[in-house]
Amino acid sequence: MKVHFDIQQLPAFRNAVITIGTFDGLHNGHRKIIELMQSEAAKVNGETIIVTFDPHPRQIVAKEKSPIFLINTLEEKISLLQKESIDHLVVIPFTKSFANQTAEAYISDFLVDTFHPHTIIIGYDHRFGKNRIGDYKLLEAKATEYKYAVKEIPVYMLQDITISSTKIREAILHGDLVTASSCLGYNYFFSGKVVQGNKLGRTIGYPTANLHILDQNKLVPCNGVYAVTIQNSKFNNKQWGGMMNIGFRPTVEGTTKIIEVNIFDFNEDIYGDILTITLKKHLRSEIKFNGFEALKAQLALDKDAAIKALS
Repeated sequence: MKVHFDIQQLPAFRNAVITIGTFDGLHNGHRKIIELMQSEAAKVNGETIIVTFDPHPRQIVAKEKSPIFLINTLEEKISLLQKESIDHLVVIPFTKSFANQTAEAYISDFLVDTFHPHTIIIGYDHRFGKNRIGDYKLLEAKATEYKYAVKEIPVYMLQDITISSTKIREAILHGDLVTASSCLGYNYFFSGKVVQGNKLGRTIGYPTANLHILDQNKLVPCNGVYAVTIQNSKFNNKQWGGMMNIGFRPTVEGTTKIIEVNIFDFNEDIYGDILTITLKKHLRSEIKFNGFEALKAQLALDKDAAIKALS
């Protein structure tokens, strides 16, 4: 898959079959659309093109600028799409000026002049252009003039995507990794930079790497203890097992939410490194213990549970 960030430097696509969307989570519902696109492309010896936006359009056009927590960052989305046999991914910078172009200009100047599409695959509920007045019917009405075919994504697929995305977010926020993984088709993961902590863990035999998630819009799982795997690109993405805690550390009267991971059988200086954490199982909720000895005893049980879950 070729990834394009500059629409002024796009190649001449062969019988472009395109679809447009955020594809957040890239879950099983999205894969059905990808399969539909690939099927249409095969009929005309065409290339498959996914058009997505960065940042998320709601971050630009939403009246209330509340945080939008995403299942995938852009980098994660690209990594996941690399596995789906797509020919091209085009990342469009979503700006106010882009959002304010007329629906007709969106079709003529953006879709047609940029991609010269053979086929556009889009949902009945897709909206575009200023005040979001453009829709599937307008694309259909312009199809003959601009010589493209337009295919509608079946309603059941769109409903499945909406339901699945909501279900995934709720599951992650409630520690239900079984449901999240089932809908996603993979285990939820995130990346963070190792930063300085108070080094309390090493005093009780469980040194931890404190993580700072770089993308503030990334969806953070609920507080608690998890069995995880850890990868570090500095070590050729070798994988380690470990256990992670997300929360305020009530036993030590913590007031700041932290993410810390204890990596099994590991003793390297990784400050400043980027770790990728994949969640395998939610082991328990956050608990306040009566002193360090009780905490240490529970951590031993957590480690046993994590090793069992990872095996």
